[in-house]
Amino acid sequence: MTDTFDREKVIDCMFDPTTSSILAELEDGEKSCSFLSKQSSIPESEVLERLSYLIEHEFIIKKTNGKIMLSANSEKLSSIVESGDNFDETISGLEKMDSYLN
Repeated sequence: MTDTFDREKVIDCMFDPTTSSILAELEDGEKSCSFLSKQSSIPESEVLERLSYLIEHEFIIKKTNGKIMLSANSEKLSSIVESGDNFDETISGLEKMDSYLN
């Protein structure tokens, strides 16, 4: 089974300022949704909503055993950024993120 997803939507998710800060937290390994919620100053439901497309397509792995744990699928996320077809979209995403930060 092939996973088909909208690359532009994934890139938009990755470079949204709030979502990118959540993804940065996940670079160090698995984190609880409640921890990510506190770090981002948003409710857990919004963390899950912002990551829903990435979870659906397994860019983010969601585990539930008492509490919700999230981890990044670094290989899959990197493949989006590194893909030659997506280079222009990645640059555009970086420019969009830079405009939010400045």
